[in-house]
Amino acid sequence: MAAQSHSVTAVSLRGVGKTFANGVSALSDFSFTVRDGEFVSLLGPSGCGKSTALRIIAGLMPPSLGQADVLEGRRRAGEIGFVFQEPTLMPWATVADNVRLPFRLRGDAGGDTERKVAQALERVGLAGFAGAYPRELSGGMKMRVSIARALVTEPSLLLMDEPFAALDEITRFRLNNDLLALWRMLRCTVIFVTHSVFESVYLSQRIVVMTPRPGRAFRELVIDAPYPRDEAFRTSADYAGYCRRVSETLAEAMADNTGEAA
Repeated sequence: MAAQSHSVTAVSLRGVGKTFANGVSALSDFSFTVRDGEFVSLLGPSGCGKSTALRIIAGLMPPSLGQADVLEGRRRAGEIGFVFQEPTLMPWATVADNVRLPFRLRGDAGGDTERKVAQALERVGLAGFAGAYPRELSGGMKMRVSIARALVTEPSLLLMDEPFAALDEITRFRLNNDLLALWRMLRCTVIFVTHSVFESVYLSQRIVVMTPRPGRAFRELVIDAPYPRDEAFRTSADYAGYCRRVSETLAEAMADNTGEAA
């Protein structure tokens, strides 16, 4: 994968609005920019349009208003990986077959496919589970398979929609650490959706705090803590201070009355 430059804009949303056929307005005048190689979190309450924003970025749905730009060629080249809230694995297929799915969908059965599948599983710590079935895996392991499937095409942009929300705290902490290690190794751009203040602070370089529906970018906060981050950071005064600041900003955003109630 080519080296990333923080001076290059990877994703830009300008004045994006999204209203669904049933009349629900999910986003209104939503704008933010992500630079190449950044780790940015979208933080807000359930129903504020975070997932909708990711789907617009991925090209899975069009905005009703505004402009959503992704670095030239990434949508066409399939350089976007998407990790959904649920692992969405095929129960009848092995772990390796689930990870291989992106290649099958685009008709790519090249000789390098098996190496990439094995490499993706190794990166998420599942090298010994290629022949296992989803029913044989824990919740955390299923999510690792989902991450491996998103990484197998070596995307330069990784979109993650609350992937760890349903996991226990110990597993969630471990996967947070693993995700940061993968991000630093692959040098990809990550946009991570969460409603956890603590998770957003631990992972991110920047946090975009969103208002209740219809979602807008209320404020951006920089988490100026060095990587790698570990348990020492998680128990530090700096971490507690960042969490307090983000919590206060989220409370301000929730009280914002320029939009509809969620």
